[in-house]
Amino acid sequence: MNVTDVRVRKINSEGKMKAVASVTFDDEFVVHDIKVIEGQSGMFIAMPSRKTPDGEYRDIAHPINSETRTKLQTLILEKYNEMSEE
Repeated sequence: MNVTDVRVRKINSEGKMKAVASVTFDDEFVVHDIKVIEGQSGMFIAMPSRKTPDGEYRDIAHPINSETRTKLQTLILEKYNEMSEE
């Protein structure tokens, strides 16, 4: 499965969330609401999630392995950084 499009929308807020991304796979499947967050050790992504009745947050969609998560994070943060330079 190949990433065919990455779209990043910056958030104008004072908080830790800096942007929201959408990633398209093989021009056939898209995942929206991937958050770009500024953490203590740098920028990272958080997959879309929802709050459960017991107050915990559970990912709706997420990579199965760390290699795929790293690939997604790299692509999204590269696009985010390109936008910051403009």
